[in-house]
Amino acid sequence: MNPYASFLAGRDPIVVIDSTAHQLSHTVASIPPASLEWRPAPGKWNAREILCHLADCEIAFAFRLRQTLAERHHVIQPFDQEKWAGTYGGLTASGALSAFTSLRAWDVELISMMSAEAMAKPVKHPERGEMTFRVIVETMAGHDINHLQQLERIAATFQPAT
Repeated sequence: MNPYASFLAGRDPIVVIDSTAHQLSHTVASIPPASLEWRPAPGKWNAREILCHLADCEIAFAFRLRQTLAERHHVIQPFDQEKWAGTYGGLTASGALSAFTSLRAWDVELISMMSAEAMAKPVKHPERGEMTFRVIVETMAGHDINHLQQLERIAATFQPAT
């Protein structure tokens, strides 16, 4: 089960994940630095926290992809994103974007060389059930789109009126 599948809307997940770092850079550049801390609603993450979350998730996805390839019958270790977010207060948007960009380039390189057999390799998520390497990639892409849309809404809030 991929909770982010609906975000793909037929798009190729590899194309999506390959373009995300560039789109993030472009979108973040349109948000005034002082506005990176603005919250769109109470309890919602600000732009800097979304970037930190994306960097953290890329670490988790990188590990999951490699464990899926290396292990038989691997069970993915879930994590509590809100608990991980507890460390974001001292982290910068630029550091998060840099970490994401580097890790994503490395992950795209790995994913791009996978055979159909590797893409079909099964893995189990304790909360989402059976999935494959490809579903992890699709989840990455849908997750990217979801958070890019959030950042684009934040950026649109701070665009000068024309």
